[in-house]
Amino acid sequence: MNPVHLFDESGKEVRSFGAGMFVWPHGIHVDRDGNVWVTDARTASPDELGKFPGEGNKGSVVVKFSPEGKVLMTLGKPGVRGNPPEALTDPNDVVTDPGNGDIYVAESHTNVADANLVGRISVFDKNGKFLRTIGKTGTGPGEFRTPHGIEFDSQGRLIVADRHNHRIQILTKDGKFITEYTDFGRSSGLAIDKNDVIYTADSESTDKVHPGWQRGIRIGSLKDGKVTVFIPPHASATSLDGAMGEGIAIDAAGNVFSAEAQLRGITKYVRK
Repeated sequence: MNPVHLFDESGKEVRSFGAGMFVWPHGIHVDRDGNVWVTDARTASPDELGKFPGEGNKGSVVVKFSPEGKVLMTLGKPGVRGNPPEALTDPNDVVTDPGNGDIYVAESHTNVADANLVGRISVFDKNGKFLRTIGKTGTGPGEFRTPHGIEFDSQGRLIVADRHNHRIQILTKDGKFITEYTDFGRSSGLAIDKNDVIYTADSESTDKVHPGWQRGIRIGSLKDGKVTVFIPPHASATSLDGAMGEGIAIDAAGNVFSAEAQLRGITKYVRK
């Protein structure tokens, strides 16, 4: 089935594409020209390959589509986990520099208990040529454990949802650490509007993984890192303490859209 879908503002599907191309489509980004970028955050497991022979040549890549769904570029080697420029490791998210088109890829979605954990952001030019790597695995400034979401703010700074480190990091385009904010929980997804208001989605906080914190959407300012709005999880039969999405987006009217992994759908929160 097609994993990439375009809906109009009423929720009616316009078109979809991408069937048979992905193992685990995870992150999505629409660039300044309307092209659609999708990350495939893992490769097939041995058990999956036993059930679906021939799927070993998929996964751990970033794919660029035209607005109509034509493949324009692939970063990484399908089915292979590794280091750029030859390969990528479980890319979580992708964003393009609105100024020059450089491509920033956040890696990886590997279990943080893995001794060989990868935590980095790989940068390519607009044509797919590898330029550099930002950061490394760790808990210090400019280091990452599951950089799960990345965006640019109005100043051209790189904003990273460093999920397993329970923080938002602000870096220069070259990867120099500027500051971090810890009031946004265990953020999986983030969105930033033209006024540098940041919207984050925390789908994972529990007493076990992040004691004292509740999953939900937190909204605040990148100027001071203070949370001004909190949207709690909503009732769900699949989660006793409520459901909350991983991905998050905002429209021109300020409405918030959350990608619900548990409910397998999109929840819209209307701005009042």
